Amino acid sequence: MQDTILVINAGSSSIKFQLFAVAGHDRLDRRMKGQIDGIGTRPRLLAKDAEGRTLIDARHSVADVGGVSAALEKVIVFLRQQIGGRLPTAVGHRVVHGGPDYREPIAVTSEVVGRLERLVPLAPLHQPNNLAPIRAILERQPQLFQVACFDTAFHRDHPEVADRFAIPERLYEEGVRRYGFHGLSYEYISKRLGEHAPETAKGRIVAAHLGSGASMCAIAAGKSIESTMGFTALDGLPMGTRSGQLDPGVILYLMSEKRMSAKDIERLLYNDCGLKGLSGTSNDVRDLLASPDAGAKLALDCFTYRIALFAGMLAAAMGGIDGFVFTAGIGENAPAIREAVVRRLAWLGIELDATANAKGELLISSRQSRLPCYVIATDEELMIAKHTLRVLHARTSQEKRA
Repeated sequence: MQDTILVINAGSSSIKFQLFAVAGHDRLDRRMKGQIDGIGTRPRLLAKDAEGRTLIDARHSVADVGGVSAALEKVIVFLRQQIGGRLPTAVGHRVVHGGPDYREPIAVTSEVVGRLERLVPLAPLHQPNNLAPIRAILERQPQLFQVACFDTAFHRDHPEVADRFAIPERLYEEGVRRYGFHGLSYEYISKRLGEHAPETAKGRIVAAHLGSGASMCAIAAGKSIESTMGFTALDGLPMGTRSGQLDPGVILYLMSEKRMSAKDIERLLYNDCGLKGLSGTSNDVRDLLASPDAGAKLALDCFTYRIALFAGMLAAAMGGIDGFVFTAGIGENAPAIREAVVRRLAWLGIELDATANAKGELLISSRQSRLPCYVIATDEELMIAKHTLRVLHARTSQEKRA
């Protein structure tokens, strides 16, 4: 039987997973992808093979799957059936925040989990859910090799000036600094662009990861230079339900004048702002594009305005721009949003090919465009699998030397 790598991306009510077969020293073949969602409400396990054929579509009771640990157990049982009763060779996890300590993927230990738990206040929507399956596997299958892959790692080589807030040194030393997120996505996009347009990839790229969580990144010669997200995943662009960039004075106002607690403010900024707050109706771009409501138009206008605004900032960080990339759910699937953004970036010389944009082709800029503009589907799970395999190989080599 082949060695396999299981990739887990856990959220508050779902666990997304993919299974890869190790086909060579560094080659991975995707065997299946799936998710168990509706955890705690209407649990459903759905998985398909690499050709898109359904392998399982099973609904469970809340009593049976009431939490992440029970959901993970269902996933593991299903996977063992698929790979001849064996456990995966290794499990790679997406972990949103690695803090100042973790600059690259790392093998999981109880000590590592303890250090990552201290970062929960910096990513309250993501970090607890990312760590839940890691803890569950440590408890139930401690022999199973696990690797934590961080969304912050791709940005850890930023120049210091990019990571600094204008605050006292002691706070910086405690870790209060700009980190950047969606790094696994940007790392994949950078490598993928290098395959399709190597000369452009060697230059200065602005990539826009537009989904329910949204950010942008300046990438020069494959390296992250600057990001719109900072200390937490709240910063930068307005998102589905998150505020994005906010004057700190607003927080002081909410505390002093509205008498809101820290938890109340956290709930507001993470759950009730962004496109949802602006529109007053929905955080889903599909709903907003279909709506005639003025609030929906305002939300989308603010969204595309901020994307264009930050594009200029990121270009300035690199001293210019040689290409633009859209990715993630909105970036890959919403031609109207891409068109609105590019219209605001006409001063950069980007011109769309309307037909290519409507079809979501790889290159959506026209022949006359001074800058190429791309749509690249992200694949964070493949990136996690590759990192996990590399860490696994490093451990195996170390054991052989010992």
